[in-house]
Amino acid sequence: MLARQLAGASGGVLRVRGKIWYNMGHMAPLFVPKDRKSLFRQFLAGMYDAVVITDPNGHILESNPRAEEHFGYAQEETLDKPISLLIPGLSPEIVQRIRRGLDEDRHMMLDANGLNKDGAKFACEVTVSVIDLMEPGDLVFTVRNVERRRKTNEMLRAKEGAFSISPCALFSCDPDGRFTNVNASFIAMFDLADEGAAKEKFFTELMEDDPLPANFKKALEGETHTVALVAEGEDGEPPSEIEITLAPNRVGRKIKGVVGSILKV
Repeated sequence: MLARQLAGASGGVLRVRGKIWYNMGHMAPLFVPKDRKSLFRQFLAGMYDAVVITDPNGHILESNPRAEEHFGYAQEETLDKPISLLIPGLSPEIVQRIRRGLDEDRHMMLDANGLNKDGAKFACEVTVSVIDLMEPGDLVFTVRNVERRRKTNEMLRAKEGAFSISPCALFSCDPDGRFTNVNASFIAMFDLADEGAAKEKFFTELMEDDPLPANFKKALEGETHTVALVAEGEDGEPPSEIEITLAPNRVGRKIKGVVGSILKV
């Protein structure tokens, strides 16, 4: 009714919020949707991952802007090129094997290396599925760059290795003071059976001397403190001086507990 009033009884066209309404003077307003190809490309452009669509033999038909960011090629540079231009491991033989696998599962995931136009490689996860776009059996390669995740994992493994072999006793606790992670030197220092036994203990059970409990609370408030103490020797051994450092265990802006070290001076 609104469209008819605004467009006039003799007919006309009215644009309301980007939609096109045709007034024929006696018919209800009609919405004409965008063509499917336009909507399809809008969908591809909005994808977080790189998307590359190929024919059944692996020759590129379409890609999205994210693919241009990942691989450095403009879309027109990749048209009708083999997918191996972007992911060298996807040779024609591998593409055929993927097709056979998709005939049963319709979905596959691969770990691969992408190749940028400038020659730089990056780790990626590739999901492959089937779509009937230009012809039945076209393939959709959805590519997620996991290079940053791989480097982060490698860094964490290196830190874990250093943590485990450090001669300094290292540990972490949750906010309640229960040990959540300890290294071999910590287990040996407190004569514990294993890491599981350490995780049953609380900070104040093993380190009750002042000012350690107070420093633990300060660490939860964001402060770092180091204190020197004299540890009594056992089996006739002389006393030894140790330094105990307690610091907040930060995850982003939040403090998730306390980390600490015990160093024999």
